[in-house]
Amino acid sequence: MAEVNKEPVKLVLYVAGETPKSLAAIRNLEKICSEHLAGKYRVEVVDLKKQPQLAREHGIVAIPTLVKELPVPIRKIIGDLSDTQKVLVHLSVEE
Repeated sequence: MAEVNKEPVKLVLYVAGETPKSLAAIRNLEKICSEHLAGKYRVEVVDLKKQPQLAREHGIVAIPTLVKELPVPIRKIIGDLSDTQKVLVHLSVEE
C-alpha cells in the first residue's frame, strides 16, 4: 500500500490551447486523479498560449507537461499521460 501524505498533491498541467494532445492529457489527468487521488489533489491547468512567459519561468520545454509541485520533490511528466502506471510512479502513488 502506498504511503499516504496528509497534504494534497498539487499538480500543474501545462498545455498549449485545445490541441488533441492537450485535451487527451486533461482527460487522462482527470481520470487518474478521480480514480487514484480522490479528494487528495489540486489541479491547475495553465494554457501557455495565453501565458507564454510561464514556460520560461517554470522551465517547460515540451507540452503537455504535468508538474507535481507538492509534496516535494518536484517532478515533471511530459506527454499525454496515457500511461497511467508511469504517471502514478512519478506522482509516488502506488496501487
